[in-house]
Amino acid sequence: MRVWLSVVVVAIVLALSAASTPAQAPAPAPAAPAVAPNGLQRIAYIDVQRVLARSAAGVAAREQLEREKGTMQKEMDGKRVELEKLRDEMEKKGALLTPEARREKQEQFERKRRDAARLADDFQKELEKKESGLLQKVLQDVSGVIERVAKEKNYYLVVEKRGAGILYGSTEADLTDEIIRQYDREAPKAAAPKKP
Repeated sequence: MRVWLSVVVVAIVLALSAASTPAQAPAPAPAAPAVAPNGLQRIAYIDVQRVLARSAAGVAAREQLEREKGTMQKEMDGKRVELEKLRDEMEKKGALLTPEARREKQEQFERKRRDAARLADDFQKELEKKESGLLQKVLQDVSGVIERVAKEKNYYLVVEKRGAGILYGSTEADLTDEIIRQYDREAPKAAAPKKP
């Protein structure tokens, strides 16, 4: 997921930098100076993980994943109980069973244990795939918001805080909360992931 976020951030940065290249039609004159009062070019950063954790759509996506995870966990708990019962039965009645019946019970136990392990792996892969899909949708939506806010505020560059390896960032350069507010205004409940 971290690699994917880095790719998204690079794509956003490239889109922002491509928007200011001379190959495109000349951009209208900026409403505010593109250079901060101290003479530095305007650069900002965003904590994408915080956007995902605090935006309404990000929270809705996490809640949907948690519901699905709970359903899967109930099924896995049922499998665990079934295996425990079978193991207890083998321990209690194992001495009374014929060697063939004992071997049969042991094979049945091993088969069910392998099936449960496979199911757990399948559930994990399914959850990862759903998480990736839901979060990708949120990130695609928020990338447009980032681009608009950056253009409105005349930033030349917006980077992702974690992926860019920022060692210091002034709070004035942090657009995260503004992006969350803007994203939540633009993407009310209609853009939130649907419940299953």
